[in-house]
Amino acid sequence: MLGKGVTFFNPSKIHWGRFLKLGNYVAISALGKNGIWFGDNVSIGAFSRIIISTSLNNLGDSIIIGNNVGIGEFAYLGGGGGLEIGDDCIVGQYLSCHPENHNYNKNTILIRHQGVTRKGIKIGKNCWIGSKVTILDGVEIGDGCVIAAGSVVTKSFPNDSIIGGVPSKFLKARS
Repeated sequence: MLGKGVTFFNPSKIHWGRFLKLGNYVAISALGKNGIWFGDNVSIGAFSRIIISTSLNNLGDSIIIGNNVGIGEFAYLGGGGGLEIGDDCIVGQYLSCHPENHNYNKNTILIRHQGVTRKGIKIGKNCWIGSKVTILDGVEIGDGCVIAAGSVVTKSFPNDSIIGGVPSKFLKARS
């Protein structure tokens, strides 16, 4: 099911599952090494952006979204270093995933000319991610985790963790 104004770039690199729902004005750009993979029963909220690469001179890796995943409106999912979202995840509005970082250590060279590092982001199965969460490069979220609204996730967490804060920290284990 496609909302109005949905756009695709490089559609030959998009792999579709069954029953994909894209809200109004979703933009998908599969310009990258390994494309975008949607599982079955995936819903992406209106005005979201799913973009592997933002430049032609350094193509990103991939974005993989598992089965039975729902992502709220206004999400930004980057795929530079690779992004994987496991099966059965539910996500609030304004999720922001950035699987790359700019290098900036040389004062004599413009930051935009120093390149990037890419480690990727992996979100496990059966996670609940609240609204306005930002997840940064190199983070792995275990299965069954809950991330509080407004959190900025800068490090990895094990299975069944409840996470929150800026930067996020372990709050308690799910029981």
